[in-house]
Amino acid sequence: MKVVEVQAEKISSYRRSIKNKKHMWTAILLILFIYLSGHQVEFSFPKLIIGLPNMGDLIVKMIPPHFGYFSQITQPILETIRMALLGTTFGALLAIPLALCSARNIFRSKLVTIPSRFFLNLIRTIPDLLLAALFVAIFGIGPVAGIFALTGFSLGIIGKLFYESVEAIDKGPLEAMTAVGANKVKWIMYGVIPQVLSQFASFVLYTLEVNVRAAAVLGLVGAGGIGLFYEKTLGFFEYDKTSSIIMFTLIVVLAIDYISTRLREKLL
Repeated sequence: MKVVEVQAEKISSYRRSIKNKKHMWTAILLILFIYLSGHQVEFSFPKLIIGLPNMGDLIVKMIPPHFGYFSQITQPILETIRMALLGTTFGALLAIPLALCSARNIFRSKLVTIPSRFFLNLIRTIPDLLLAALFVAIFGIGPVAGIFALTGFSLGIIGKLFYESVEAIDKGPLEAMTAVGANKVKWIMYGVIPQVLSQFASFVLYTLEVNVRAAAVLGLVGAGGIGLFYEKTLGFFEYDKTSSIIMFTLIVVLAIDYISTRLREKLL
């Protein structure tokens, strides 16, 4: 009996040793990867330290904010929120069929799932600023280009999260519906959607939060919203006004974040 216990202890000790070595090598490789990445992009702590006084000078120029500027940027802020809301809504609607086509437990054929996943991967690959620039070239300067850019951005995020949720659903209801002869539409409507509806709503609210932040920057390429005023104030070195825009945007983002967090808590 004691021999067995000794052998078990040796095996356990050996496994712990192997595990510790794996952790050590993982840490070494991670540190090496970070070092090489910093070397390739010419990151330097001395340069960072030298630049700190310039960062301090910029912060000093931004304080105090120009509070009287709030009245001029209220309308652009509201336009930014509208852009985010419309872009999120359109993206969410388009994401539903694409996500269902991407889920392997819904459509078994690779002729359906692979093209759907490829499109979602493609749309996520393109940065939102590049999307905005492309749509500005098509529709001209204004919020319409921003709405289309945010629609594509939302489609990529929601579609990816949604089809992963669909693939993780309980198969029991689906098998039961298949047994009684339910067609694909009823299968999805009554066996799939009820299981992922709350998660889908959570994904949409989260994407709305992200889009409010993204929409505030899209104006830098002419896609409407408050971003146009960022470009204007920075171009004229009016840093106190830039600070006002940042503060106003922060207030809006915090409010939306609080509301969406409360809604997600109730949904989940």
